[in-house]
Amino acid sequence: MKVSIIIPCHNEEECINKYYDAMRPVRQKLDVDFEYIFVDDGSTDKTLDLVKALALKDSEVRYVSFSRNFGKEAAIYAGLKNSTGDYVGLMDADLQDPPEMLLEMYEGLQSGEYDCVGCRRTTRKGESKIRSAFARMFYRLINKMSDVEIVDGARDYRLMTRTMTNAVLELSERERFSKGIFSWVGFKTKWLEYKNTERVAGKTKWSFSGLTKYAVNGIEDFSTAPLKFNLILAISLFVSSLAFTVFDIVWWCLGNAMYEWFIITPIMLFVAALLAVGLVVIGEYVKKIFREVKARPIYLVRETDADLDRNADIKITCDDYTVSDTKETDKIDA
Repeated sequence: MKVSIIIPCHNEEECINKYYDAMRPVRQKLDVDFEYIFVDDGSTDKTLDLVKALALKDSEVRYVSFSRNFGKEAAIYAGLKNSTGDYVGLMDADLQDPPEMLLEMYEGLQSGEYDCVGCRRTTRKGESKIRSAFARMFYRLINKMSDVEIVDGARDYRLMTRTMTNAVLELSERERFSKGIFSWVGFKTKWLEYKNTERVAGKTKWSFSGLTKYAVNGIEDFSTAPLKFNLILAISLFVSSLAFTVFDIVWWCLGNAMYEWFIITPIMLFVAALLAVGLVVIGEYVKKIFREVKARPIYLVRETDADLDRNADIKITCDDYTVSDTKETDKIDA
């Protein structure tokens, strides 16, 4: 058994050694082969030098260094591509992801019941009220608009089986939103809750504008709901045109004078409704193109009969009968 831990880094020179020291007691409790994969995302400080120093003194430390800053999503993907473990995890170097929880995550996967054990924070202590409010609003919005559920407070901090890791890698889209991808591939996930932990050192690299762009990208990647706006607009314009027409007829029947804008307004609204309908049709084709360009796999396999250990003694207990899969049992009477 081997565990790979991916640590995306961008200007984290103040955190690298503190992270490594905090991980050492956790590493010692894991009786497995282990590898750290530090992904240097174009750091301009001494992050890479410190990682190299760790690699020289510890053979379990590996690293990938980018030519420039490509963003955390690219760093996560590069780490997954370079991982070799049976279990693959993601952590931040700033120790906002408590290292000791890795032990519970590992035990959760060892049971065989889950394919992923992830962490979600139940508080946002240390964040500004405005930022926290926008974060909660984002999760409510995307869960209403998206086909997949993204757990509120979910972190990238998680440990996955190799099967799930390979499934994530099958989604090779350029514009990546990992939280959505982890949900889209499915698989059984167990969530561990914890209170928010502030950075051990340094400052966050996520600005408010950067987080906003990241949130919008997530909605665009996992929802075609914005394309339905034109349909709502078309219906509204058509209803308004019809209402103005009825109003004009009633107004004229009452013997009132007809003004030019009385006649022009419903005509303009009707023409606008026709244009909006045209955009609806175009939007449907754009939606199909969007899904095809993503090139996401049509299906993903969790396991097959090839994974079955036929020498194992499997017992399945149901309400009406019990099945024991042993060499002596070739027939089941239900």
